[in-house]
Amino acid sequence: MSDLHKLTIKEAISGLKSKKFSSLELTKAHLAQMEKYKRLNAFVEENAERALESAKESDNNIKNGTFRKLEGIPLSIKDLFCTKGIRTTACSKMLSNFVPTYESTVSGKVLNAGAVMLGKNNCDEFAMGSGNITSYFGPCINPWSFNVNKDLVPGGSSGGSATAVAGFMSMASLGTDTGGSVRQPASYTGTVGIKPTYGRCSRFGMIAFASSLDQAGILARNVYDAAYVLEVMMGFCEKDSTSIKKDVPDLLTPQTKSVKGLKIGLPVNLLKKEGLDPQILDMWLKSADILKSQGAELVDINLDYIDHSLAVYYIVACAEASSNLARYDGIRYGFTHFDEDLNNMYELTRSEGFGQEVKRRIMLGTYVLSAGFMDAYYRKAQQVRKCIYNDFMNAFKNVDSILIPTAPTEAFATDYKETNPVLMYLNDIFTVPASLAGLPAMSIPAALSKNGLPLGMQIIGKPFDEEMIVRVAAELERGININFIPKGF
Repeated sequence: MSDLHKLTIKEAISGLKSKKFSSLELTKAHLAQMEKYKRLNAFVEENAERALESAKESDNNIKNGTFRKLEGIPLSIKDLFCTKGIRTTACSKMLSNFVPTYESTVSGKVLNAGAVMLGKNNCDEFAMGSGNITSYFGPCINPWSFNVNKDLVPGGSSGGSATAVAGFMSMASLGTDTGGSVRQPASYTGTVGIKPTYGRCSRFGMIAFASSLDQAGILARNVYDAAYVLEVMMGFCEKDSTSIKKDVPDLLTPQTKSVKGLKIGLPVNLLKKEGLDPQILDMWLKSADILKSQGAELVDINLDYIDHSLAVYYIVACAEASSNLARYDGIRYGFTHFDEDLNNMYELTRSEGFGQEVKRRIMLGTYVLSAGFMDAYYRKAQQVRKCIYNDFMNAFKNVDSILIPTAPTEAFATDYKETNPVLMYLNDIFTVPASLAGLPAMSIPAALSKNGLPLGMQIIGKPFDEEMIVRVAAELERGININFIPKGF
């Protein structure tokens, strides 16, 4: 019973239904793990008392023969989702005392399905970062740090969510993905991360970064668990104008199907890219061979505009961030630096309330939207974004899914210092294309580096074809067959 925190969601549900253990025992095991690894800073808000009450409620439901889809399963939630009555900060000083009076649609769906909420996970401030090092509450530490005896980043921005899952503190965690913020942390921590098609999950109650890119996602320890929770999260929401009215797909049955006869696209222009880490290339080719050995056909494709993705992303995302974060003025809610002069109050509130990276992106976004530059930057970026989307659509005329790495490197050290922030942005080079095109994509752990750290492969699908990416991912997971558990866990 001491290893309850190591169960998968599938195993936990089976055990709860057969009454081998209770939700209370399962929850206490995870709370103990959270306490044991507090140094990793995965949580910025712990919810122990409410979690234990929720677990008792779930046990009563199970006793009475009522079993919701996530009954009694301990999960955590990225601190970018508004949670009613529980502090929600986006890991920023600006919202350090904000307690929402309402629940986000996605977190509400999960809680209504019976999940036990353990707490709120650390993240980069307003989801702006690739390492979970811009948080107002300090950096989050990757559990795989124990493998190399130095502190590593868990990736960003959903680094706390990834750390909680990889460190067995949570069975799964809700994250958000704007340019790779679920998938890249999944790659760095040896977990599975899924970003569904834009519009599949409601954005209501998610603190906005870039509205045309933000999408809720999920991190878990295997493909089945991630897909299982994602089914609960998806669905139309009247409170979100970008929510799509489509039936929620079955993501479990496709995982039992073979990939035989499927066409898997390999972007040759990326495969031959100069400077690609040999370890990443080796993982890519071996992953492709696993699918080929199971009957899939490998097809060379070209994504001609993909090299422009990073530039387009940082123009569009920063422009939208500039607009979205204009609401934090110190007047209505959040941090306030009071001054009798209104302009001074705005300036002091925003300069003190936001961290360096957030201020950098606001300034970049304001610049590209300013008179004289909007046509040269923002509108041009939107035109190229359409070209990137068309590239994918043309490729999907000939293939069922596309296989590319998730990140260009393994996890890097938390004390990594780089005077040029653009080099930090390069961590998103493989994830932003799917975000710009609004496509479903997921990362699964596919190899260990020479340093013994996880590396992730990414499967990208057609719009609203989440069934295909979990089908391919499940086959790949079976073929890889590596136990991705950090040392000491």
